[in-house]
Amino acid sequence: MERIGLIGAGRAGTAVGAALAAAGHRLVGVTARSDASRDRAARLLPGVPVLPADEVTALADVVLVAVPDDLIREVAQTLPLTDAQYIVHLSGAHGLSPFEGLAATPVALHPSMTFPGGAVQLDDVMFTATAPDAARSVVEGLVKSLGAQVQWVADEQRAMYHAGLAHGANHLTTLVSQALGVLREAGVADPVATLRPLLAATLDNTLRSGHHALTGPIARGDVDTVAAHLTALQGLQGLQGRQVPRDRTATTYAELARATVEMAVADGRLDAETARRFIEVLDGHRAGVPGQDRTGETPG
Repeated sequence: MERIGLIGAGRAGTAVGAALAAAGHRLVGVTARSDASRDRAARLLPGVPVLPADEVTALADVVLVAVPDDLIREVAQTLPLTDAQYIVHLSGAHGLSPFEGLAATPVALHPSMTFPGGAVQLDDVMFTATAPDAARSVVEGLVKSLGAQVQWVADEQRAMYHAGLAHGANHLTTLVSQALGVLREAGVADPVATLRPLLAATLDNTLRSGHHALTGPIARGDVDTVAAHLTALQGLQGLQGRQVPRDRTATTYAELARATVEMAVADGRLDAETARRFIEVLDGHRAGVPGQDRTGETPG
């Protein structure tokens, strides 16, 4: 088992560190500067000494730099690394460039998981790695010891990889939050209970079947329903009492509807004429008049 040194005691680092310790790896030390970090380290990494960064580095085979993305390069450059060590970060957005010029073998290793601040089960989580070939066996050993999976992505594709995750996960939060707000505006007493089974089934179906899981008014070609949705959404005054643009949810709906129309056309579920009518309705929303195109004519 590898000796692991943890630089930083944030939510992701301590959760991964705790999982590695539970898998039998020896955590030789952790750095923790703030009271919150020290408390988190004491709670999730009991018995692991809190040490200065140079001492943690000197004791480790694998140095895990678990600091905010913008600080990875700055922190890594201060560490007394050798060519017998591996230096690893957990950022999804960054590849190997933050470790450029360092003696240790660089590894970018990102778990596709959210870290709320406590222990996290990492078995069956997918870790996406970027590293030189010489590091592959070490990376695979670390990940598989957690009961997790590892896949590899090229250094130049890290930004694309992370964009896919952010678009799917972060924007899902935005989308669901907007949907909950719309249901509240409609007088639904329990919007969470209303949405939960539908969202769970839709997510499961989409993960299994991709765009073939699409249902709803666009898949059915129901142009009038989409026009009615846009008219209703433009009447929102700001969800949950917050100061948000009046038509932000309507705009989000319209942009996603446009992408959905294009997807339904591509897979043959919408004919060209129905797609044209959808686009006229959506363009009418952009012009500020739901259900009308830019010439002011109501679609037939």
